[in-house]
Amino acid sequence: MNLPAHQLTMTVLMTPDKTNFFGNVHGGDVLKLLDQVAYACASRYAGHHVVTLSVDQVTFKQPIHVGELLTFLASVNYTGTSSIEVGIKVISENILSRVVRHVNSCFLTMVAMDADRKPTAVPKFNPITPDETRRYEAAILRREMRKELEERFNKIRLSKT
Repeated sequence: MNLPAHQLTMTVLMTPDKTNFFGNVHGGDVLKLLDQVAYACASRYAGHHVVTLSVDQVTFKQPIHVGELLTFLASVNYTGTSSIEVGIKVISENILSRVVRHVNSCFLTMVAMDADRKPTAVPKFNPITPDETRRYEAAILRREMRKELEERFNKIRLSKT
């Protein structure tokens, strides 16, 4: 399968070493995989190594069970000067019953780094399809909301000093 440079798919088998105390897949293991997928998608798109700046709106919709296949569907949603927002949808598949479930979604912002470990410019993302345009516009809204939230928290912090 040949995906465009701004998309990436990865599938991983959930093994017993990933269980939590309830016998389901540990959320921390899923978070690590989400970060790896975002890294692969963003660095491939940018042509540079990237680092994680933020993780937004991680929503564990349903438990993930040992023995299931997790498929991570990643896409660049937005680019700034050096930042790249990657949206990831996680699908779980029971190998035996073939039941497929949407179990997780999130957004990670990655920053491209040059050889001197300084932020570097990334190619501008231009949405083409209606889905890409919708995700692009939602990413701009998330970016604006993060800035507003930071300003409001700073205002509270500064008023207490």
